[in-house]
Amino acid sequence: MARCIRVPKKGAEPLREALMEQGLLDLDHRIRRDGDFILIPVLADSFGGYEAEEADLEVQEHGETDYRNLSGVPEGLRDLLPSSFDVVGDIAIMKLPDELLPYKAGIGEALLKTEHGVRAVFLDGGVKGEFRIRDLEKIAGEGTSETVHRECGTRMMTDPSKVYFNPRLATERARVASLVRDGEVIIDMFAGVAPFGTVIARHAHPAKIYSIDLNPECERFMRENIRMNGITCMEAIIGDSTQVIKGLPKADRIIMNLPQMADRFLDSALRAAKPSGTIHMHRVMERSALEDFERDLVSRMASEGLGMRIVRVQELKTYSPTMSVYVFDIMPEAADSSE
Repeated sequence: MARCIRVPKKGAEPLREALMEQGLLDLDHRIRRDGDFILIPVLADSFGGYEAEEADLEVQEHGETDYRNLSGVPEGLRDLLPSSFDVVGDIAIMKLPDELLPYKAGIGEALLKTEHGVRAVFLDGGVKGEFRIRDLEKIAGEGTSETVHRECGTRMMTDPSKVYFNPRLATERARVASLVRDGEVIIDMFAGVAPFGTVIARHAHPAKIYSIDLNPECERFMRENIRMNGITCMEAIIGDSTQVIKGLPKADRIIMNLPQMADRFLDSALRAAKPSGTIHMHRVMERSALEDFERDLVSRMASEGLGMRIVRVQELKTYSPTMSVYVFDIMPEAADSSE
């Protein structure tokens, strides 16, 4: 017998994710279906408004959990094995230094053995081209890199070899969704497969979401994600967002997830935002340059006759030993006409 909560099937996945994040999911027992309910093993007396009960759940056997111990890499090189990698849907994507490339097949097979639910492992050769797609090589497993990724109670079809998708922004997508007020008009200028729009549509009540991307491959994925999640408020648009937004209604919220150069298009976003609107702009930079970047950004927009105020800056993830990706929450302001 094991302690568990009995949850309606429809709401089980978000609760499982929340339990996992808080370390309250009992990993020693298997989740079980019971009619229209899901029994989720827990390490608490209650969670999410559900009281725990005792149920007969199968014991989860634990084998080797660290792929590095099964990789076949010589002891002298084992410290070079990455401790982290991306899991997108049922595929894993990892980067390897040149010294480990002769062992890539064994490393991939080891990952398949330790990461349950992963059907294929891909070597990440880096991001290429203006569409920010990954150069992927399959090193183990079956099938292509097209997959369905689950996040925050949504399902998103993607293929990192064809379209941009970053699984490491799940927390930021949830944060933005939590800020959306009923009836907002939202523009995502560099949408990829529309993960921001999909999560927002699932957890908030916007009037309209315009998800825009320049990559023609994105349209099929965006439309499928709209269909899979039953979204009625989102429109998928292929085109240059700086031109597209000129024909759209003024936005309450604009998302600019283009870390290498989003600030180059901030003037277009400020012109497209309502006076009370918010812009979430992502930018990668040297950590030591953050303050100078903020001052320069305000100055550059002022030279365009555009006022702005940075209301929040948050580090999203590490990019390199000296660089990080930041999100800047920006609000329009009346331009200073004193000069």
